[in-house]
Parts: sequence; C-alpha cells; structure tokens
Amino acid sequence: MKRRELITLLGAAAAWPLAAHGQQPAMPVVGILHMQTQESEAARLTAIRRGLQEAGFVEGHNVVIENRFADGQSERLPMLTTDLVRLRVAVLLASTTPPALAAKAATPAIPIVFVLGVDPVELGLVASLNHPDVNVTGVTFLVQQLVAKRLELLCEVVPTLAPIGMLADQGNPNADSDVRNALGAAAALGRTLHFAKIAAASDIEPAIATLMQQRVSAVFVAPHANFCIWRPQLLSLMERHALPASFSSSDFVTEGGLMSYGPDQFDSYREAGVYVGRILKGERPADLPVMQSTKFEFAINLKTAKALGIAIPPTMLVSATEVIE
Repeated sequence: MKRRELITLLGAAAAWPLAAHGQQPAMPVVGILHMQTQESEAARLTAIRRGLQEAGFVEGHNVVIENRFADGQSERLPMLTTDLVRLRVAVLLASTTPPALAAKAATPAIPIVFVLGVDPVELGLVASLNHPDVNVTGVTFLVQQLVAKRLELLCEVVPTLAPIGMLADQGNPNADSDVRNALGAAAALGRTLHFAKIAAASDIEPAIATLMQQRVSAVFVAPHANFCIWRPQLLSLMERHALPASFSSSDFVTEGGLMSYGPDQFDSYREAGVYVGRILKGERPADLPVMQSTKFEFAINLKTAKALGIAIPPTMLVSATEVIE
C-alpha cells in the first residue's frame, strides 16, 4: 500500500466516530405552554421535571424543554402555541385550561398532555376520561367540586352572622359556575355571600374595597391561574384589611394566606410529567386515560391566624396536612 493511500485510509477511519456521532438522533423536545409567568410557574416546572425523571428523561441529557409563558395574557396563547408547533416538538404540555384549548386548536397530530382543574369532557378536550382523544390526554384535579368544602372550612373560623366575600376572575370560563356553586354552598351553611368579578390586576383593590363596604368577614378566592400571578397583590391587600382568606393552592398559604384546601396540584404536574415521558417512549395519548387527582391538601398558616386574632379549632389542626407556624 502506498503511503498516500495509507494516510487517506487512516484519515477516513478517524472520521468514522465523528460521522457516527453526527448521525445520532436529536433529543426529543417537549414544549410547555403556560398561562402564567415564569416566576409563578417555577414550582410546577420542578414537578414536571420530577415526573419526567421518573419516566427516565432528564432535561439537557436526553430531553429538551421549551417553555412559553403567556404572562396572564390569553390572547398571546395562539401565537405561542404556533411557535411550539413550528419547532416540531414531540409532545405539548398545556398548563391550565386556556393553554389546553389553544394546544388542541393548534394541532390534531402532536400529542398533548394537559393539567387543569375542570372537567376536560365538558370542555370538549377529550371524548371521555377513560378513552381520551386521538392526541390528547392529561391530568385533572376538578377544583370546582371542592367549593362547598372550602367554604365550610372558612366559615368555621369567622363570625357566624358575618357575610363572606368572594373574588372570581371574569376571564375564567368557569367563573359563573364557581359563583353559582359558592352561592349554593353558602345558602346551605346559612351564610350570606357577596361576590366580585375582576378582569385585571387593577380591579383587585376596588373589588376588595367594595367587599369591605359590605362588611365581609373573610374572602373566598375562586381558583384560576391569574390569581397565582396576582398573588403578591392579593396577599398584601388581605393583610392590609385584616381579612382571613381561603385559596385553592397551598403556595398562597406558604406566603401568608390563612388557609387553602384543594388537590395536591404539584403531584398532578408530576403525574403529567410521567405521562409525557411515557408518550416519548412510544405510548399513544389515546391509550392513556385522563388521571384524576387523588391527593388533597389542607394548609393552615398559624402565624397569619394569630395576627388576625383567629383561634384555629384543634380538630381543624389535626385534619390539616400542612401547618405553617
């Protein structure tokens, strides 16, 4: 063999590993569509990553995550969803109802996993819980069904004759049913309920002022993604007016709210992460029944109760899953 031929052969052999490496398939991309801000979604993202890890996927190692945040502006969702579809993501994960509806409207082919607090059948996202749509499945924690229980717990710690106030987000498609459920639950408890619907952060302070004029003794905050974005403002106003408040998620209580009762939403997001991993491994959304949350949490902030002059009944403390002192 001539020297020139030998050099050419050795050069080709050395290039084989590089060529083989270049032919490695790209990591699958998971697109996550959020209604809220990057800051407010941080804990939920951690839960999603935990679920992906349980399914064998670690961000940056064998999966890429592309996040898109609507920052509370639902009109941005179609554009953000189209952006993720153009990236040809392997799976779309939709956090809460508006992103789920936007994702389904954007693609009939890309697998979609949703996480939301309402009935996905009523929304038309899936045909049934056991037999979801061709490309859509997910996790639901049905917070609407817990309105009566939340109101009952709040009423246990406030004066029996004082009315209760309620805040509902006008942009929530379930706002009317939330108000109806709360009014029915209040009537069953023999309590008067005054409600205020808000459409933007600027509406919160006037709404609270109106409720204060109606001499409410506490505030029931209806579940919706925007309230998570407005959490600092809400908690500040509750503290300023010395108002006990009930929320649907424990992160409000961790930051100073009095109490919350609802599904363990972070576990629901973990389960959604597991579903995404299973789809990445080849399972079809149509074969994955919609999961319903089975873990519930009741959180109480004793420091806030003390500041409000509220004595929490021992029976309530025993039933709490999280007590912040």
